[in-house]
Amino acid sequence: MQAPISAIGSEDKRFEVRRKGRLLRILGVGFGIAVVVGNTIGSGILLTPGEIAADLRNPWLVFAAWCMGGAFAFCCTQAVCELGTMLPRAGGWFVFSRRAFGEYGGFLVGCCDWMMLSAGTAYLSAAFGEFAAGLEPGWRGREKLASAVCLLALTLVNLLGVRWGSRTQKVTSIAKAAALVAFVAACFVVAPKVAPGAAAAPPSLLTLPLAAAMVAIFAALQPIVITYDGWYADIYFTEEDKNPVKNLPRASITAVLACGAIYLLVNAALLHVLPMGKLAASQIPAADAAAAIFGSHGRQVILVISMVTVVSTINATLMMAPRILFAMARQRLMPGWITAVNAGGTPSAALLLCAAVALGLVLSGSYDTLIAMASILYVAVYLSGFISLFVLRVRQPDLPRPFKMWGYPWTNLGISLGAGVFLVAAIIADLKHAAFTLAVVALTYPLYLLAKRMRPAPEADETRRA
Repeated sequence: MQAPISAIGSEDKRFEVRRKGRLLRILGVGFGIAVVVGNTIGSGILLTPGEIAADLRNPWLVFAAWCMGGAFAFCCTQAVCELGTMLPRAGGWFVFSRRAFGEYGGFLVGCCDWMMLSAGTAYLSAAFGEFAAGLEPGWRGREKLASAVCLLALTLVNLLGVRWGSRTQKVTSIAKAAALVAFVAACFVVAPKVAPGAAAAPPSLLTLPLAAAMVAIFAALQPIVITYDGWYADIYFTEEDKNPVKNLPRASITAVLACGAIYLLVNAALLHVLPMGKLAASQIPAADAAAAIFGSHGRQVILVISMVTVVSTINATLMMAPRILFAMARQRLMPGWITAVNAGGTPSAALLLCAAVALGLVLSGSYDTLIAMASILYVAVYLSGFISLFVLRVRQPDLPRPFKMWGYPWTNLGISLGAGVFLVAAIIADLKHAAFTLAVVALTYPLYLLAKRMRPAPEADETRRA
C-alpha cells in the first residue's frame, strides 16, 4: 500500500509526484459521500416516478419498489466495499477484473467502463446546455456552446488539483441534496394536497393476473435500478483515500442510504401533490408538481435543480474516468504518458484525454449510440465485479479482507442474478445496439494484442514490485 503523500508538501515531493505518476492520499469520508451522491442522484428522480406509477398504480407498491431498488443498491455497495478494501488501487472495476480474470479481462472491463463514463459525460454536458437554454432564452441555438463551457470549466477545476475537484464535488453534491430536500418541503408545506385537474386513478395493479402483475413489477424495477446507479463511485479513489479500509465502507454505505432516503421523500412529495392518476400520466412529474406549487415559475425551479444535478454528476464522471486510463497505463496497457500526474495530484494527461473525447462527442452530437450501448454495458461492468468477488474468494482466500460482504454468498448471488436478468432484458429490449455493443467488445481483443506488442519492457523496479 502506498505511503501517504501530502498535497502541500515540499517541492521535492511535488516533483516526485510528477516524475513517478503517484496519486495523493488526501481524500476522506466527506468526499466519498459526496462523489457517490453526486454520481447517483441525477435527473432520473425527477422523471421516473411517473413511469413507476404508471406501471404499479398503487402508492404502497411504488414505495415498495423503490425500497427494493434501494436494497439492491445497498447489497451492491457491500460487494464493492469488500473488493475496494481488499484491493485499494485506482481504476475501479478494472482492478478487480484484472485480478480475477487476468490481463485481458481487466482490459476489456476497463475499456467498457471508460467508454460508458465518457459517453455519460458527453450526454450530461449536452443536458446542461438544454437546461441552460430552457432557463435563459439567450442560449437558445447555442446549447452546444453552453455544454462546452460547462465541460471545460469543470475540466479546468480538476486540472488545478484533486483538492479542487474534491471541494467542487462536495459543494455541488450538498447543493443538489439541499435543492431536492427544499423541493420536498415545499411540496408538503406550500402545495395543495390534491392538484387541480387531476386525472382519474388508473386501475390497481392488484387487480391484474399474477403474470401480468409480475411483468409490471419487473418493468418498474428497471428504471429504479438505473436511477440508483452510481453507488460504486468510491472505488475509483481508494488509492487517494487517507484510510480506505475504514472510509470506503463508511462513505459508500452512508451515501447509498442517503440517496434512498431522498428518493423516498421525493416520491412521497410527488404523491402528496399529484394524485396517482395524474402522476401516472405525467412525463415530468417534478415539473408538474412544481407548477402546482410555484405556478408559472415552477418550470424555472426544476430547470435550476436539474442544472445543479448535472453539474455535480459531470464533475464526478470527470474525476472517475481518468483514473481508469491511469490504472491501465500503469499496467502498460495504455501509452506511458497517460500516467502523468500533476502537482495537485490529478492524472492530468488522462483527464485532458477524457475531456477531449467528451467534448468531441458533445460538439458532434454523436453520443446517442454510445449512450444506448452504455445502457447495456453498465450492468455488464458491475456484474463482472460481483463475479470477481466469487472468483477471488475461491482462488485467493488469503487476501486481506478488512470488510466482508454481509450475507455472503447469498447476497452476492442475489445481486448477480438480478444484474444478469437486467442485462438480458436490456439486450432483448434493444437488439440493434446490443449487436453494436458486442462488436465493440470483440474489437477490444485485437486492441489488447496491439497494446501488448507496443508496450515497453518493464523497468527493474517495476518487475520487483510485480
